[in-house]
Amino acid sequence: MSNAPLMPKATAVWLVDNTALTFDQVADFTKMHPLEIRAIADGDAAQGIKGSDPISNGQLTRDEIEKGEKDKNYRLKLEESKVILPPAAKKKGPRYTPVSRRHERPSAILWLVRNHAELKDSAIMRLVGTTKTTIASIRDRTHWNASTLTPMDPVTLGLCSQIELDFEVQRAAKEKPTDTPYGGATLLPASETTRKDEFEDSERSSDDLNVDAVFAKLKGIGGGKKHDDEEE
Repeated sequence: MSNAPLMPKATAVWLVDNTALTFDQVADFTKMHPLEIRAIADGDAAQGIKGSDPISNGQLTRDEIEKGEKDKNYRLKLEESKVILPPAAKKKGPRYTPVSRRHERPSAILWLVRNHAELKDSAIMRLVGTTKTTIASIRDRTHWNASTLTPMDPVTLGLCSQIELDFEVQRAAKEKPTDTPYGGATLLPASETTRKDEFEDSERSSDDLNVDAVFAKLKGIGGGKKHDDEEE
């Protein structure tokens, strides 16, 4: 940042008219060329410009001027401003793309759509500096030049930096919800819900009942045949 005073040309006019400082001293203080200061003194430049008093503006003191008038090699020092202005807030807006690069934006958009489908339209707009209408036309292949478009890396084209691209991709990956497969509720098998000893007892009793039933049936069949022989 330059240490030149506010309104350097008007300050130079005042110093030339109201002090005995040399042209080099005034030029050094106002960050101007000594020939410009000489032209101001001769009336060839800065005509109609009203001088600005650096003492009343708090940019220079009377003692500092007196030091300069006594010593031609002395260089005036600018006083620090007592008023601190807040930094101007940077307005967020679409990225500016040079005219020579604007015809390459559709190719960059096509590359982003194909290789990074997770990116939202707002992220592509920040990277390339385009509009939602253009992005939609390239996604739907309704762009007027869709048949001849070739996908090209926006970093290679100079439309954005690799750091900016990586940042948008990482942010899109964090915002994307993870898909958890849902198989539905299922019943547990009987071997897990029934105690082992009860399960074995039920199997054993069912086997015993089946064996007894078979023998009883056979015994009944054999007894009926013997009874028929005795009657004969």
